Amino acid sequence: MGTAFDDTSRSRQPHRVAIPPAKPFLQTLKSNLKETLFPDDPFRELKKQPSASRKLLLGLQYFIPILEWAPRYTFAFFRADLVAGITIASLAVPQGISLLVWMGGVDSSFVPPLVYAMLGSSRDVAVGTVAVASLLISTMLGKEVSPVENPKLYFQLAVTATFFAGVFEASLGFLRLGFIVDFLSHATIVGFMSGAATVVCLQQLKGILGLVHFTHETDIVSVMRSIFTQTHQWRWESGILGCCFLFFLLTTRYFSKRKSYFFWINAMAPLTSVVLGSVLVYFTHAEKHGVQVIGNLKKGLNPLSITDLAFGSPHLMVAIKTGIITGIIALAEGVAVGRSFAQYKNYHIDGNKEMIAFGTMNIVGSLTSCYLTSGPFSRTAVNYNAGCKTAVSNIVMAVAVMFTLLFLTPLFHYTPLVVLSSIIMAAMLGLIDYEAAFHLWKVDKYDFAVCLGAYVGVVFGSVETGLVIAVAISLVRMLLFLARPKTGLLGNIPNSMIYRSMDQYPNAESVPGVMILQIDAPVYFANANYLRERISRWIDEEEDKLKSRGGSSLQFVILDMTSIGNIDTSGISMLEEVKKNTDRKELKLVLANPRSEVIKKLDKSQFIKTIGQEWIYLTVAEAVAACNYMLHTCNPKHVTTAEANGQDSNV
Repeated sequence: MGTAFDDTSRSRQPHRVAIPPAKPFLQTLKSNLKETLFPDDPFRELKKQPSASRKLLLGLQYFIPILEWAPRYTFAFFRADLVAGITIASLAVPQGISLLVWMGGVDSSFVPPLVYAMLGSSRDVAVGTVAVASLLISTMLGKEVSPVENPKLYFQLAVTATFFAGVFEASLGFLRLGFIVDFLSHATIVGFMSGAATVVCLQQLKGILGLVHFTHETDIVSVMRSIFTQTHQWRWESGILGCCFLFFLLTTRYFSKRKSYFFWINAMAPLTSVVLGSVLVYFTHAEKHGVQVIGNLKKGLNPLSITDLAFGSPHLMVAIKTGIITGIIALAEGVAVGRSFAQYKNYHIDGNKEMIAFGTMNIVGSLTSCYLTSGPFSRTAVNYNAGCKTAVSNIVMAVAVMFTLLFLTPLFHYTPLVVLSSIIMAAMLGLIDYEAAFHLWKVDKYDFAVCLGAYVGVVFGSVETGLVIAVAISLVRMLLFLARPKTGLLGNIPNSMIYRSMDQYPNAESVPGVMILQIDAPVYFANANYLRERISRWIDEEEDKLKSRGGSSLQFVILDMTSIGNIDTSGISMLEEVKKNTDRKELKLVLANPRSEVIKKLDKSQFIKTIGQEWIYLTVAEAVAACNYMLHTCNPKHVTTAEANGQDSNV
C-alpha cells in the first residue's frame, strides 16, 4: 500500500475543504421552509408572467385543473371518456347499493365525482366509496351509536366524520403537509388493507348465510363465535346462491386478469349479478324461502345535510377522531392509486392538489348526505382499462348514477342481499395482496413484520389496533435507524484510489497504521452517545487485532463524513470526546469530506481549531495520502503543528 502513495503523489496540492459563507438566520429558515413545504416550487411559472391577469389565470388553473385542460378537450377524448364513464357506472351502481345497504345511508357516487373532476390532477382516478374507510366509519361510530336503534344520529355522525375528514385532507394540501401521509409506509398499507379486507369478508358471511342477528365486533374471534353459535339459523338457499354468485364474480376477474382486453367482463359482472339475482328472486319468490331482499330503496337525489352536521353532539370528539383516521387512510389509498396509474401513462400528479381535491369533495359530500369517498383501486383500474382520457369519465359516471337514483331504484326491490354480500366479498378478496406480502418477506423482513403486525392487529383486534401497531413498528424502525446508524471499516480497492466498505468488497485492503471509519447517518443527540461508544470499540478492536498479528501499530483514525448530512451540538460534543480519547491513546484523528452544514458548525464551535486545520481533507484518498506521508517521514505520535502545516493547510 505504501507504494501507492509516494512522495510524488503527496507533492500535489490537496483540495481545500471550503467553509460556506454564513447566511442570516431568517434567510436560512425561509430556505428550509421552502424546501420542506414547496419542494416542487409550484408557483415558478407565475414569476415569469409580466401581467397580473395572466398570473391570476395561471393561479386559477393551478387550483382548478379543469381550467387548464378543458380548452384542449376534443371530441375524441369525450368518446373515450363516455365509454369509460358508462363502464365504471355499471360497477359503481351495484357496489354503491351494496355499501349503502351494508352501512345504511345514501349513495356517494354522484356529487363527489363532479367535484373531483374539477379539482383533481389525475386523469384516471375514479371516485367512489372505499370499503375499508366504510368499515372504519361503521366500526368506530357503531361503538357509540347503533345504526339500527338510532339511524338518524348515526347518519348525522357519519356525515360529520366525513366533513372533518375533508377538512383534514384539504388542510394537508393547503399547508403543503402531504409528507405526513408518507408515515404510512407501503408495508403498513398492504397489511392494513389486507386485514381490513379480511374483516369485511368475514362480516359478509352474515348475508351469505342469511343470518338476521350478527355481532357488531370486527375481530375474527367474535365473528366466528357469532357465526357458529347460530348454525341452526343458517339458510342453505342463501348459502348456495351466495357461493354461485361469488364463484361467478371471481371467475370473471380471473379471465380479465389473464387477458387484459376482457376487462369489460369483470366490470360488468357486478351489475350482471344484480340483474340475474333480481330476476331469479322475482320469478321463484325466493324471498318467501329465506332469501332476504333489499326491498324499497330511497328514490331521488341526495338531500342537503348541512343541518345534520352534529357539531353540538356529545359524540363530536368520536366523529372528529373517526374523520381524521378515515381521512388519512382514504387519502393514502387515493394518492397512491393516482400516482400508480399516472406512471403507466407517463404523467405527473401533484400530491398536494390531490389532497385539496379529496378534501373539498368530502366537505361538499358531507353537505349533500354523502359518506367518505376516495379513489378506490378496483374502480380506477376499470376506468384505466376502459381507455379514459380525462376526469370527464367521472362526470359521465355521476350522470349515470343520477339517472339511476331518479328513475331506476324501484328495479332493485327484489335484489337479494346475498348478491350484494358476494359483490363486496369478491371486491375485498382482490385487496388481500398476498403476493406483495411474499415480496416484502423476500426483500425486507422488517417491512414484512410491519405488514404482519398491521394485518394481525386488524383481524384479531380492531382497525384502530392494527393501524396503531403498524405505525408504532414503523416509527420504532425509523428511530432505530436514527439512533443506531451503521458504521463500518473502509478499505482500498486494489490498483485504485477508491475506498469502499470492506464488508461489501472483501478484496478491499486495509491501510497499515490507518483505520478508516464511515458513519452512514446524520449525527444528532439521539445517536451521539452510541457513536462515541461504537467508535471507541472500533479503535479497541483494531488495536487488539493488530497486536495479535504483530503488525504495525495503529497511528491514525480517519472519519469519513461523506454520509453525515448534518450534526447538532450533541454530535459536536461527541467528536470532541472522540478527539480526547484518541489523544489519550496517542492517535491522530483525521476528518474526510465534511459536508456543508457540518463544516459550518464545526467552524462555529471552534472544533476545527481543536483538531487542527491540517487534519481535515476533502477526500478519504487525500487523508490516507497525508497519513502515509507522516508514517514515512516522521513519528505521527510526536508530529508538531509546524510539521503538519509544512505539508498543506486544507481548510
